[in-house]
Amino acid sequence: MAEEQHPPHPAASVNQPEGNLLPGVKHIIAVSSGKGGVGKSTVTVNLAVALQQEGYAVGIMDADIYGPNIPMMIGVTKEPVKEGDKITPAEGQGVKVISMGFFVPEDTPVVWRGPMVHGAIQQFFRDVVWGELDYLLIDLPPGTGDVPLTLSQLVPLTGAITVTTPQEVALSDVRKGMTMFKKVNVPLLGVVENMSYFVCGHCGERTEIFSFGGGEQAAKKFEIPFLGRIPLDPAIREGGDQGNPIVVGRPESPQSQAIVQIARTLVSQLKQAEGETSGSAPSLSSLLKKIKDPIQKSS
Repeated sequence: MAEEQHPPHPAASVNQPEGNLLPGVKHIIAVSSGKGGVGKSTVTVNLAVALQQEGYAVGIMDADIYGPNIPMMIGVTKEPVKEGDKITPAEGQGVKVISMGFFVPEDTPVVWRGPMVHGAIQQFFRDVVWGELDYLLIDLPPGTGDVPLTLSQLVPLTGAITVTTPQEVALSDVRKGMTMFKKVNVPLLGVVENMSYFVCGHCGERTEIFSFGGGEQAAKKFEIPFLGRIPLDPAIREGGDQGNPIVVGRPESPQSQAIVQIARTLVSQLKQAEGETSGSAPSLSSLLKKIKDPIQKSS
């Protein structure tokens, strides 16, 4: 891997406040969706593994307290370990993982009010030994609940990625999610269009099951990056059920290649924003301001 794509040591997060809970984590990125069922957790897992395959140190915090599916989807091979008052995170596919799924029985629902959820998220930051990471992806619950607010109060988020399906109704859901992040001053890093289209394995015909282009339209409307589209394929679902993400199980597939390209686009975008590709490049704060400001035009 080219050196400019793989920093030898993680740097401190941009605008990192004093007393930051995760001083060894360079980028903390929230992965969100306007509604459930769009494949947000699947995208999170495959994106994390793709980044790990690119040579980065990566972790996933499963902040979807009520539906903690990340451990199953990533195929955990090393369970979390309690050492004193700290927890060493689990590991799957070379990615560090922490999730409420490790601490409650599989069939037991988590019935908590907001303050309890806030406390759990805080513990995931304070009590888990994340170590040095280039990227920590946070899989948020769907919708616009109070977890993003909790995150924005606890750690300096590099930004948020929105996952959506391509139908027109997605525009409304994405708009709500983007407005939510704007209100808590979290930069918008881009939109991923999942389940973009389906290619028949027998005849090769392309079918746009959920229409086409909703995610890209949303990105254009708010003048933020469109990170890419991921085709629909049963192999993605199978990989999640079996704990074998498609970027591992079928790296040559168009779906895997799309996810890898999204990972590279994200990395390139952040590097450009940090000014690492050019000494005269603008600062991250100025570029993120340009990403955030257009939202006000459509408020």
